[in-house]
Amino acid sequence: MFIPTVYSAALCMLIVSMICWGSWANTQRLCKGWRFELFNWDFLFGILLMTLVLGFTLGRTAPASPHSFVQNLRSADSHHLLLAFLGGVIFAFGSIMIVAAIAIAGLAVAFPVGVGLALVIGSVLNYIITPKGNPLLLFGGILLVCIAIALDALAYRRQTKDLTVTVKGIVVSVLGGVGVGLFYPFIAKAIKGENHLGPYTVALVFALAALVINFPLNYLLMRRPVSGPQLSVRDYFRGAGAWHFWGIFGGMFWGVGMVFSFVASYAQMVGPAVSYALSQGATMVATIWGVFVWKEFKGADATTKRLLALMFALFIIGLVCVALAPVLRW
Repeated sequence: MFIPTVYSAALCMLIVSMICWGSWANTQRLCKGWRFELFNWDFLFGILLMTLVLGFTLGRTAPASPHSFVQNLRSADSHHLLLAFLGGVIFAFGSIMIVAAIAIAGLAVAFPVGVGLALVIGSVLNYIITPKGNPLLLFGGILLVCIAIALDALAYRRQTKDLTVTVKGIVVSVLGGVGVGLFYPFIAKAIKGENHLGPYTVALVFALAALVINFPLNYLLMRRPVSGPQLSVRDYFRGAGAWHFWGIFGGMFWGVGMVFSFVASYAQMVGPAVSYALSQGATMVATIWGVFVWKEFKGADATTKRLLALMFALFIIGLVCVALAPVLRW
């Protein structure tokens, strides 16, 4: 299977991961009128499909090799399989909560609370499990990224002044942040130790778990939605073909980012803390789409534009610090 052997290759994979995780939401924007609960089914199908594609291509070596995609899946013990499965379950719960939080309270609440909390929890726990990288650069960069996320949310808050911050919105954001922050350490442990999973097989188990748990979780949201009328399974099959296409494509795009993040984390010179933290630059990528393509800040006042400029600067500096953490020691 393909594993980067030099840091430059691993860094390129993490940059691709960041771009994929920050860009997939554009496919949801192309499905106007298609509720996120229905979009989520195709999205998860797309993730599973991409893990199979990459597993049987980049993850494949000689059939008899213990590192080959299929052989590795067969040789992994139940402990490591369970860790990967739990990671997928926790992620599915966290991601649904964050999407629900955006629907309830908007990006201005969901981003700093949900994404910021996820970044801190995930990075700290991953570093405890596998302490790789200069901690000063790593956590200094994470702090700058968290400040940038807060500035991003503040800019959205100024642009959409009709948002109402509710206790429900904050609670759901916290639940989402904890879920998304906790999933990666399970992946980090699933790819370590004897009879462990490789990055391509762990991605497959992760995707299967997220899809399985989505049946009760997403169906519950369809029957008890956070906004809008109730939905039924028939509503999914009534969707336009283009909507299903973009949902699956968005999942496949996100799946590339996920697999590349896991592969870079598996590489000896990177480690899960740096991999997870650098991938969270996806928030900056998403904002770039919002500012320059979707024109979300068209007509914004000077203060909002200054907030965006400072946000981009802090994001870039923070991500550079995180990227340098594996190569610049004490």
